[in-house]
Formats: sequence, structure tokens, C-alpha cells
Amino acid sequence: MRWRIVPFDPAAGTGHQAGVVSLISGIQRGEFRLPITPQDQPDLMDIPGFYVNGALGPGVFLVAIDGKGEVAGCTALLNIGEGQGALRKMFVRADMRGTGLAAALLDALLGWCRRAGVLEIYLGTTDRFLAAHRFYEKHGFVRLTKASLPASFPVMAVDSVFYALQLCAD
Repeated sequence: MRWRIVPFDPAAGTGHQAGVVSLISGIQRGEFRLPITPQDQPDLMDIPGFYVNGALGPGVFLVAIDGKGEVAGCTALLNIGEGQGALRKMFVRADMRGTGLAAALLDALLGWCRRAGVLEIYLGTTDRFLAAHRFYEKHGFVRLTKASLPASFPVMAVDSVFYALQLCAD
């Protein structure tokens, strides 16, 4: 297997934390030159507190670990209440794109959502992540306006494109 998908583990030393921050920052700032730093994303500094033990209910942060034990991808679900969630931090390392890892991460996240009763998923992304737009649309997400988002959805400053997905319970 080229990777394994596991819940974020704060006990993994600095491995998961440093790997996630490096992955996300490298893509946002390095690849896409977005004006956003890890410090602009306080959720990255307290992943368990922000996602797993969220203010409106439990969520999840998943990490894909490659064969060398390094972070190859991640995704998260922030519980925003009322059976709704915000899909966030969906990133895959450049050398792992096209391998099925993104689909595996999304599948794992949606499985968690169904089991947890989170059946409405929303996400925001930048207009620069065109491959991400195609990916989400391929997986059933429907584009919507910012005004159509739930009031509890946390819009990031760089978000300009929004999607939603309705799930069926298991």
C-alpha cells in the first residue's frame, strides 16, 4: 500500500503536526502563491481542539501517511451544527496526485460523516484551485453562492468558490 489514512494523532510527536503544516503551507504559498500563512490559520496550531473537539460538536482530521512515514495528504471536517459540516484542509502532496489518494481521503471523510450523522457538507476554496473544483464536482459536490451557505459556515479570507454535498445516512 502506498499510504494509510489515520486520524490526526497529537501523540505522534511533531510528525503529524509539522507534516500537516508543511504540506498545507507548501501548497498554499509555494505552489499557488496565496497570501496566507500558518499563523493566519489558527486551526492548524490546535488541530484536536478545533476539529476533533469542535465547539458545535465532534469533527475529524484525517492524515494520509506514505510508505516513508511522512504526511502525504490530509482532510478535515469541522462540525458546524445541525447535521452540517465544513470540509476543510483537503490537500495532497504533488507527487501523490493522480494516485487515488485524494479520493481515498474524501471517501474516508464521508464515511466518518455518515457514521456521525453529518449529512450536509459544505466547502469553500479559492478560484485558483481549478483541479480541486473538477475533483469536487466529479464527486457530486454542487457549486453554490456564498449567500447560500449556512450562517455557521466559517468562510476563510481566500475562499471565493463554494460547494455543497448532501449525503444519505448509512
